Amino acid sequence: MTESGHSLPVPPLARLAGVIGRRERFRGDSAALDAGERAALARLDPESPRPHQVGALARALVLSDIATDEWQPETWQRWALIANGIALAGHDPNQRLGAQLARADVSESRVTRLLTARGDAFRQQIPRVLRLMASRSVAPNWQELGALILATDHDEERAETQRLRIAGHYYTAVAR
Repeated sequence: MTESGHSLPVPPLARLAGVIGRRERFRGDSAALDAGERAALARLDPESPRPHQVGALARALVLSDIATDEWQPETWQRWALIANGIALAGHDPNQRLGAQLARADVSESRVTRLLTARGDAFRQQIPRVLRLMASRSVAPNWQELGALILATDHDEERAETQRLRIAGHYYTAVAR
């Protein structure tokens, strides 16, 4: 809450993480994804989604109040990669992504590959890093990783700012 008593708006990536992470409170809860939809997102291949996976992604985006009306196919692919990652690895907004990578013992060479890759190579690095983090029970901060995914190959200035921020937090955490 702010001093005026109004809540600050929740960013889209945080809303999506909340929707994917929320469990049904009762059978047929229309404000949450069901187990099948969450499973579809976890199995989602952003490069070639199956119809039920597209349906689960669309429902998650609608529940997150993310407007998709004018999206191009590449935008859908970016959000599919994000939704798949959240479903697989969870979301932890309480720590910086760079520090989370260090805590998960992600090697410097893998972090470098992630932060220097572009295009298809970048999209291939994301699931690898997420599987490694999940295997070590470290959930990523999707505010930061999602922002990098949305900006890479689209808004390079913003993407580079994200990369530098992630690298800075990674090396700070490794040095401790």
